[in-house]
Amino acid sequence: MNTIETSPLKRKLSAFVALSDNELVVLERLHQRSRTFVAGRDLVHQGQSKQAAYILISGWVCSYKTQSDGTRQIVDVQIPGDFLGLRSVLLRTSDHSFEPITDIQAVEVQASDLLDAFAMFPRLAAAVLWAASRDEAMVVEHLVGLGRRDADGRMAHFLLELGSRLALVGMGSQSGYDCPLTQYHLADALGLSAVHVNRVLRQLRESGLVTFRNGKVTFHDRDRLVEFAGFDPEYLDQNGPLLK
Repeated sequence: MNTIETSPLKRKLSAFVALSDNELVVLERLHQRSRTFVAGRDLVHQGQSKQAAYILISGWVCSYKTQSDGTRQIVDVQIPGDFLGLRSVLLRTSDHSFEPITDIQAVEVQASDLLDAFAMFPRLAAAVLWAASRDEAMVVEHLVGLGRRDADGRMAHFLLELGSRLALVGMGSQSGYDCPLTQYHLADALGLSAVHVNRVLRQLRESGLVTFRNGKVTFHDRDRLVEFAGFDPEYLDQNGPLLK
């Protein structure tokens, strides 16, 4: 039980459901098929069917869609505790790809095992539904950012959101976090060019708000950055379990 007690997924789901010992046992059973994947090689391809889902244990992943001209839009960034390809299990075909940003460890979860766990423990199913709904809320927020926030606000909001998500699974704090994203990842996620990303990060740093350098995000004045970005973390719903 020690392994599952410290797992990022348990930390994340516990924000919504106070998991019982029996539910933790089932969650631990879902962590049996551990696999490693190298950075830069997709583990799920857009259009792929009959695909298992994965639970990310360590490392970072980006989910993206490729356009006909070869460009891509990063839809989201996955961190430990996130599901990968859950929709490809429930909808049978993956509508986007997953690429490890770093070497990762992920647990493969077959659809039958997941559905059996949901049938036996509806509260666990509710927790996973919460996680999926939270992911959808983040996509909505990203859409607002792409359509209505200027580049500086978009970047600030994205870095704050990542910090909140990482803090939930014990990988970040109010002062900052380690982050392997490159300026090219940020460009593909925020709808900017890499040159523009560089300029925006410099402006935020020179304003005394945040520095992103050498794989480390450092918040210099987080409260002012929150105000600048208009960041309201309520959509992340991390204030404690609703089901106890």
